[in-house]
Amino acid sequence: MKFKKKIEIKNRKARFEYEILDTYMAGIVLGGTEIKAIRLGKASIAEGFCEFKDGELWVINMTVQEYSHATYFNHQPKQSRKLLLNRKELKKLEKDVIAGGNTIIPLKLFINDKGFAKLDIALAKGRKIHDKRDAIKDRDNKKRLDQIKKDYK
Repeated sequence: MKFKKKIEIKNRKARFEYEILDTYMAGIVLGGTEIKAIRLGKASIAEGFCEFKDGELWVINMTVQEYSHATYFNHQPKQSRKLLLNRKELKKLEKDVIAGGNTIIPLKLFINDKGFAKLDIALAKGRKIHDKRDAIKDRDNKKRLDQIKKDYK
């Protein structure tokens, strides 16, 4: 079993579905088989979101596939996992979620230089349909401009 050198699992739809207001880097509490599965790249944060329970932040619906070489001590793929942030950051996020009607979504799951799993999370506000159309229009216009610039070089 060969672990990948660089793990970077992204939530590609997040920037399209939400307007990002602020970003944070959080640690994750993981078991032994979970970190091994993440190092193999067997994780997904596409349907994930974060929620407060008893003053602690938890990531919900993050999928970490079962580790193939584990015994009966294997983990549950869709269990909630605790996120580690400073107390100030937790209080600020909780206040913004309650007062502003915002949500917290995972953007990127990666392994840092020390070998710890980290999760980039964002305080975000959901986009309306017309905002999504504007984003598509802007992206298409940028592609056309880049193509025109490329043709003139």
